[in-house]
Amino acid sequence: MRNHMPDTRWQGLLQTIRTPLSTPEEAWSVAIKAVDAYLEYQAKHHTQPNALDPNVDYREELALALLSLQPSYDKTEIAQTPASSPIVIVQELVGDHPCIVERELSFNYHRFMKRLRKHAKTIVPRWLDLQSAKRRLLEQAERKIKSHEFKAKVLTSFVRNQLIDEVYLPRIGENFAKQIGTLGENQRTDRMGLLLLVSPPGYGKTTLMEYIANRLGLVFIKVNGPALSHGVTSLDPNEATNAASREEVHRINMALEMGDNVMLYLDDIQHCNVELLQKFIPLCDATRRIEGVWNCQSKTYDLRGRKFAVVMAGNPYTETGERFQIPDMLANRADVYNLGEIVGNSKDSFEQSYLENCLTSNPVLQPLARCSNADQRAVLQAAKRGIIDGLELECNFSADAVREMITVLTKLHRVRDVVLMMNQAYIYSAAQADDYRTEPPFKLQGSYRNMNRIAEKVVPVMNDEELQRLILTCYQQDAQTLSRDGESNLLKMRDLLGILSQEEDARWKGIKKTFVEKNRMRGLSGDDTTSQFLTSFLGIQDGLDSIRGALESATAGQRSAAAVPSVESKVIVQHAVPRVMTELIRSQFQLIYDGLRPILEGVNQQSVNSGRLNEAIRDLMTRYQALESAARNAPEPPSDDALPD
Repeated sequence: MRNHMPDTRWQGLLQTIRTPLSTPEEAWSVAIKAVDAYLEYQAKHHTQPNALDPNVDYREELALALLSLQPSYDKTEIAQTPASSPIVIVQELVGDHPCIVERELSFNYHRFMKRLRKHAKTIVPRWLDLQSAKRRLLEQAERKIKSHEFKAKVLTSFVRNQLIDEVYLPRIGENFAKQIGTLGENQRTDRMGLLLLVSPPGYGKTTLMEYIANRLGLVFIKVNGPALSHGVTSLDPNEATNAASREEVHRINMALEMGDNVMLYLDDIQHCNVELLQKFIPLCDATRRIEGVWNCQSKTYDLRGRKFAVVMAGNPYTETGERFQIPDMLANRADVYNLGEIVGNSKDSFEQSYLENCLTSNPVLQPLARCSNADQRAVLQAAKRGIIDGLELECNFSADAVREMITVLTKLHRVRDVVLMMNQAYIYSAAQADDYRTEPPFKLQGSYRNMNRIAEKVVPVMNDEELQRLILTCYQQDAQTLSRDGESNLLKMRDLLGILSQEEDARWKGIKKTFVEKNRMRGLSGDDTTSQFLTSFLGIQDGLDSIRGALESATAGQRSAAAVPSVESKVIVQHAVPRVMTELIRSQFQLIYDGLRPILEGVNQQSVNSGRLNEAIRDLMTRYQALESAARNAPEPPSDDALPD
């Protein structure tokens, strides 16, 4: 810089720098401006176009040198000052970076420090701001779509029992092979189908599918059927009836938008509208297309060749005993499996699954639940046989611990039999139509939940009476939610268990009889003449049944008395209905029939219930004729002369 400036200007520059200034910053500013003017002059007159002046790298050093110059320095001393090069050649490098040429890197210290300062002051803060913005956007998206709910989480109480291994998983695997495809040369390009799981509540439909989604690595998107309700018929969220149903419809469209590695699970479809379920028919066909709405725009989703599984689950036995309905075309494309009934030849596995699922509920059996399936099944078989000899386990249990487990499992076998009985009675009752019922509907269930609730209270020291009391107490608690049906359900349960007392048996028969009568008279209530006459005839018919029962009892008693040989002489009074009584009954009914015939003929022309009335009359006459025949065939009572002394 000194070599390129005239002496007068150089001395003027030094004089300006040596002049006392108010602050060091002012002196540094003067020196920097002098260096910048020199560099600008060099760029215009001595530097090639598009070439970087190497002196730019020494901008700050030149300014510092100007501030530190002494008055005795002259041009010769400055020219003789040794200079060090800021460039170092680094050799033997391997890489494809553009700065590496022929395995050498020219490292310029000043330029590196300049880039480093720029990186620290500009790039790093902007990168941190970018990461903060990304986190903020992700948090907003998380609050909106709730992606954490789509991760399949296996319950800690889930037990992979023999029924799941040998029955459910092979059948579900066959369906998923059609829906999401298989690996290898036999991979199918046409994916179709639907998996439909049905059962009463408490049999682990959702738990099983969440376990499978977790093992297959599928995004588990669960849609709540009760939240959709019967009011939702479209896949447009804007047409949903409330905020909850709008959220569920949005989930369906989100699953379609994701399009791959997804399991769409519709739970409790008995609460959904049939028109909504029809939307999934093309998705379960070979076309694999469905119309949806995303961001307020309609879209056609083509899922051919995608790993997209559709699973629906529902309870075909509602609280009123009616079956839920799904479209025939959708059912035709579905593989239906009932988790609440015995499937094929899986009776033993189904019954054993009750015991395997309750291992985590009982404190004594919880250590066994953490063992292998082989140990669990070995202990279950030993409890079934009641013999511990020869039992070999992989886990290290003491003899006392094994003995307590066997004792508890032996009691749980009794509980399992009761729960299975309740399950079968519940399904049988719920599958009946109300028109064909002969007793009140049975609503006490026998699911895995019922088994676990009882199993958690079973202890090894219980006797049979205490165990039975525990079972009855648990079901009595469940019956509290049945309101007025609780009495009939508890009596039905005690009847199934064979523990009805004489008073309870009479009460249960009376309830069934009243239920049948009300079922027959259903729809006949009112003040019209036909209903009144029909009600009267039904009362007469019940009276005839009572008379007929008395006659049959008398006849049976007479026959049994005649069959018993007489050992000693005694007076035997044989009960029989005198013929005069039968004639009296016949004449009275004839008078009733003759008196009511004109009235009934007139009512027959006006009433819409004439068919039921005529049927009741014919049934009444049939019963009367049977009663009259029984009375005619009854033997005459013996005369006074025929009685033995």
